[in-house]
Amino acid sequence: MSAFLISAAVIFVAELGDKSQLMAMTFATRFKMLHVLIGITIATAVVHLGSVAIGVAIGDHLPRAAISVTAGIAFLFFAAWTLRGDSLSDEEAAVASTTRRTAIIAVTIAFFLAELGDKTMLATITLATQHGWFGTWLGSTIGMVAADALAIVVGAALGKRLPERVITWGAALAFVVFGVLLIVEGLS
Repeated sequence: MSAFLISAAVIFVAELGDKSQLMAMTFATRFKMLHVLIGITIATAVVHLGSVAIGVAIGDHLPRAAISVTAGIAFLFFAAWTLRGDSLSDEEAAVASTTRRTAIIAVTIAFFLAELGDKTMLATITLATQHGWFGTWLGSTIGMVAADALAIVVGAALGKRLPERVITWGAALAFVVFGVLLIVEGLS
């Protein structure tokens, strides 16, 4: 249960202000919200299952202290990445706005490709090195879908994003806190 709760919280925060949320908002202006959510859920479940498999494989072969310190450093990196920001490339924006295939397929493919190597994928790998695979997978998937659902609702209802500066700094601060706690845990 702790793996689920920690993963859901960390990935929810990581997803705030991420390019996936921008994509979710863009898709929400074009397709039905339910179809966008289904596509996001399918892509996220697949990517995060692979991430958890990588994390579990790595985690079994490394000492716990080294994993904690490495995870803490990774979370500090995620904080910096969050402050740097994400934006949609012209190609990603074109896919989100012009796809004529079914909405679920379009969203699933776009989100799958966008999440490969993204900070939420890396965060899921990091979490899986320390927590149970199923709780981490389920929590990270639900955390990401919840954050993107928020973006869909905001995008569909308001037609604009939440204040980017507040989201960015809040997410970065949360990563710093998680990172420092992991480093302290690993060094003690």
